Amino acid sequence: MAFIDELKQKYRQGSMLLRLIYINVGIFLVLRLMALVAFFAGFNIDTAMAWLEMPSGIISFLHRPWTLITYAFTHYEILHILFNMLWLYWLGRIFLEYFTPKQLTGLYLLGAIGGGALYIAAFNLLPHPVGPEMHLLGASASVMAIVVAVSVYAPDYKIGLLFIGEISLKWVAIITVVLNLISIDGGNIGGHVAHLGGILVGAAFAWQIKRGHDLTAGINFVLDRIAGPFSRRKPHVGDPIGGKAFRGNPTEGDLDRVLAKIKRSGYSSLTDDERDVLFHFNKKQ
Repeated sequence: MAFIDELKQKYRQGSMLLRLIYINVGIFLVLRLMALVAFFAGFNIDTAMAWLEMPSGIISFLHRPWTLITYAFTHYEILHILFNMLWLYWLGRIFLEYFTPKQLTGLYLLGAIGGGALYIAAFNLLPHPVGPEMHLLGASASVMAIVVAVSVYAPDYKIGLLFIGEISLKWVAIITVVLNLISIDGGNIGGHVAHLGGILVGAAFAWQIKRGHDLTAGINFVLDRIAGPFSRRKPHVGDPIGGKAFRGNPTEGDLDRVLAKIKRSGYSSLTDDERDVLFHFNKKQ
């Protein structure tokens, strides 16, 4: 089908940031379609959701350990995914001005792991009223990790907010932390605890980067090993780096071609490999 082929092409050509958004939106649409079918067929969508949401009970989690990752790509309410994807897009673009697409992906996953770990630890180690098992879903912890990471790394970077005007990223981080702390005793306890886990991961990433250590290196090494056999792609006409994934040290010629593309089409037109070239030379300087 032409429509499906076009979506596949846009996914392959899109940046890693857009791919993360596509994955979240795609899973959301599949779940909503399944819910519609379930409504007319008379069965419950909760069975399918249970394979993606992260449970608060340790025994349930041990039976579904993959939910430590899948919950961060799972949304069911339209406003939930809308706000998460807007935050991810806006702050993710700023993040990519300082870091590589691989670090964005790695931090997204680390934020999910940190948020999920704090969530399950809080429900099983801290005193709280006994109640039914709860479930965690949504990209909020991952998004919080990215928001706080870039806010800690570039605290004076200014963004414009509606009705407020320009504000430094450090205030975005401070307000985010305060709002989550004062909301823990509200109706979404698990969600806010997970947010704090993502916040801690994002802050740790930024602090360690300033000390020369990349917390995403390990998880990206694992991802490279998993994706290695599937990552080769055919050359594209006009590809500034020869149409193949960049490996090794880029040359001055690679840098010149990337800079020429920025001048011609803007920074947003760069592929992930081209942004890696810029990041490599920025580190050398």
